[in-house]
Amino acid sequence: MRKITSASDLKNAIQLLEIEQEIKGQRLKEQFYFTCKSFKLINLLKSSLSDIVSSPHLIDSILSAAIGIATGYLSKKIFIGASGNLFRKLIGSVLQLGVTSFVARHPMATTTFGKFIFHRIFNQKEIKFIKP
Repeated sequence: MRKITSASDLKNAIQLLEIEQEIKGQRLKEQFYFTCKSFKLINLLKSSLSDIVSSPHLIDSILSAAIGIATGYLSKKIFIGASGNLFRKLIGSVLQLGVTSFVARHPMATTTFGKFIFHRIFNQKEIKFIKP
């Protein structure tokens, strides 16, 4: 700022400061309104869900964990069957833990193995017909 030497310069400086204060006050009111609007419960839920949906790593890790748990549970059920043997149940629990942790830690290897099995089961070889 420059030095104020006269009363008219002082009045002009005061008017400029009042205009500046009015502009900043209006911006503050707008920001306050925006902040109040963003803190409404529905807006917080929307922003949280959009963050979750837009985060591919979070969805991949949740999906990997869910697939790991399901695979571990199925492997335990297949191993135990209808047996009531305590030793077999113990081994089944250890198997479930191992399969669950492996699938959750190595989702790409599991996906590749699953695709390999799927193609082995469902791909039929073309039958060549020989013309007589």
